[in-house]
Amino acid sequence: MAENIMAHGADHAHDEHHHELPTIFGFWLYLMTDCIVFGTLFCVFAVMRNQFAGGPTGKELFDLQGVGLETAILLLSSITYGFGMISAHKGKSGPLLGWFAITFLLGLSFLGLEIREFSHMIAEGNGPDRSAFLSAFFTLVGTHGLHVTFGLIWMAVLMVQSAGKTVFSERLLNKLTMLSLFWHFLDIVWICVFTFVYLMSVI
Repeated sequence: MAENIMAHGADHAHDEHHHELPTIFGFWLYLMTDCIVFGTLFCVFAVMRNQFAGGPTGKELFDLQGVGLETAILLLSSITYGFGMISAHKGKSGPLLGWFAITFLLGLSFLGLEIREFSHMIAEGNGPDRSAFLSAFFTLVGTHGLHVTFGLIWMAVLMVQSAGKTVFSERLLNKLTMLSLFWHFLDIVWICVFTFVYLMSVI
């Protein structure tokens, strides 16, 4: 009887492990398709970057100090998320929730600064319909912002699922790992945005 129970438990763990492998593989495929999406948007911006239609240029519009602050906030959020993952592997839900709360607030601050930048530009008549340059800019940066928004929603859901845990299942750890990959991916994309869109437009 005991042997049957142990065998059943082993089979269940084996099945769960094999169930997670296609999930992680599928997520990597998703990240690759996202790379294609952002790559396409970067190409569009490269073509349109000098199409100002008599409107303002990036040098006239962009505030590198503000964008630098956004960059620092997003990079710091990756570090705090990493501390949260360390807590998850140790089975400590309290520290994990604390680090994730900090990460969430940092991500929210990043979005707030980005929305303020967009609002200021639109209020001055420099919206996405002003020129091809601004259309490409708003599309690329806005798409990244939507991804950050989705990441924050995902993070909030995982925080609820992790609350009160003393042992993290392999399934939950995989969810946390996939969000980690997604969040770090957004950091990499933003570094490219900062360099290619903002910095090169101002220099």
